[in-house]
Amino acid sequence: MITGATTGFGKATALRFAENGYNIIINGRRKELLDVLEKELIAFGKIKILPLNFDVRKKDEVESVIGSLTEEWKKIDILVNNAGLAVGLDHIQNGNTDDWDRMIDTNVKGLLYVTRAVAPLMIARNKGHIFNIGSIAGKETYENGNVYCASKFAVDALSKSMRIDMLKNNIKVTLISPGMAETEFSLVRFKGDEQKAKNVYKGINALTADDIADVIYYCATLPDHVCINELVITPAQQASVNHSFRKE
Repeated sequence: MITGATTGFGKATALRFAENGYNIIINGRRKELLDVLEKELIAFGKIKILPLNFDVRKKDEVESVIGSLTEEWKKIDILVNNAGLAVGLDHIQNGNTDDWDRMIDTNVKGLLYVTRAVAPLMIARNKGHIFNIGSIAGKETYENGNVYCASKFAVDALSKSMRIDMLKNNIKVTLISPGMAETEFSLVRFKGDEQKAKNVYKGINALTADDIADVIYYCATLPDHVCINELVITPAQQASVNHSFRKE
């Protein structure tokens, strides 16, 4: 099951698992994009796809939809908590509180709602692997990153806590923390300003969604006794959240 599956890391991950024969539950808010992805995945053949059109921020929707899954689809082996975003880039004293709510509701509360609904299904089978998509911004802060960084620091802490809480239930938890990755991330952050979004990656051979999908698939297909707890992944031109080398 992959949340936020219609674009970026989520879509690339869905495609990677589909081409390797996995049945997949895809989730997204935008039904038109969900429909397009469903058709792409079905084209691989011999796999089953279940599209779930709901917003992870809405607890009642999450509980209702996941609670209504058939017994076949309740057997979720892998959950990728991918739905997330950054909105705005302001100093804290100038921040837009609506943007703050959107980030916290999606990145933290949405992840929690989905995990709360899916984890018991995994525990009942004493088997499962949860991937949380964090960020290098959940390891160190940067100017104007404030609330986005805070939300990803929360994902970092929650990932560690989940691993401890479900250790006896044989549930793996892996935190994936990407650095600069060129998806629609910056386009969303800058509310559709394409030039600003492009400038973020200027001179950088940034990570791609496929790079992250490859890492998730690798971690998910290791032997049962192996769990990679967390990975920080950056482009070769980035050493930390505040240190990168841009080519002319």
